[in-house]
Formats: sequence, C-alpha cells, structure tokens
Amino acid sequence: MVPLVYFQLLSAALFVIGLYGVLARRSAVLIIMSIELMLNAVNINLIATASHLEGIGNFVQFDGQIIAIFVITVAAAEVGLAMAIILRMYRNRATVNVDEINIMKW
Repeated sequence: MVPLVYFQLLSAALFVIGLYGVLARRSAVLIIMSIELMLNAVNINLIATASHLEGIGNFVQFDGQIIAIFVITVAAAEVGLAMAIILRMYRNRATVNVDEINIMKW
C-alpha cells in the first residue's frame, strides 16, 4: 500500500501547477483547464485520505468518494457554463484573451 504522503505530494503539485496556470495564462480556455486541474487535485486528496481512514461507522470510508463525486458534478456544470460564456464572448469580441475583454465598458 502506498503511503498517504505520496498522494498528498502529488495533489499539492497538481494544485500548484493549476494555480500557476490560473495566475499566468491570459486565455480564458486555459484558465478553465487550470481550474479543472486544481479541482482534480482536490479529488485525489479526498479519495486518498478516505482510502487510508480506519472506518468506525458504516460510511466513513466512503466520505471522500462521495464528496469527490459532488466535486466532479459541480466541475462539469462549471465547465459547461464557462465554455458557453467564453463562446459568446468570442462571437461578440473575436478574442478569448481575458486582458482584452472588458464587458463593463461599452
């Protein structure tokens, strides 16, 4: 069995890579992909922690998996909505660069 610390290091590395992508990228599509990477890092951490717990109740070992399923569901909805917004901005402004899009100014 792989120790929990390796999964936590992997999760932290993926989260940092996603955070860098959110802060450094200018394309809205790449920012959304970086946010998804950060959410997947959280899912890895939740599932690894849940698999290493010593269960005392009926569903204690499944708490991480249940929360990860909710995170995946919210992430899918977020990607669908964000891609629709990005597509609409591209049709209106002909760019997905977040620096060039200033919707509040007409």
